[in-house]
Amino acid sequence: MAGMFEVFLDADSLFRFRLKAPDGSVVAVSGAFADKSAVAAGIAATRECAGTGLVTDLSAAGLRDQRTPAPAPVPARSVAVPSAAAEPACDVQRAPVSRVRAFAHFNAVRGTV
Repeated sequence: MAGMFEVFLDADSLFRFRLKAPDGSVVAVSGAFADKSAVAAGIAATRECAGTGLVTDLSAAGLRDQRTPAPAPVPARSVAVPSAAAEPACDVQRAPVSRVRAFAHFNAVRGTV
């Protein structure tokens, strides 16, 4: 079974999505979006970029003793609402709106079957 995207409203009534692994653990949480169409575009951009994205290691590997535990990450809370014209962070072109609508329609039909 593949991972799953969940769309939800945060405490500030902004839309976000989370990517969940097949075991139910949360892999990633998006930034805030103003409306559902922006969330759908964000999910489409994530799908396009995730499969083709390169990994850049910015850690200081070898500088830290392997027995020393890594510091606990501080969760970031983004409240910036991205603009509708924001480009995805990868080199792949954005998904056409018709494709996003088809995705939303397919999921709506699949959910009712």
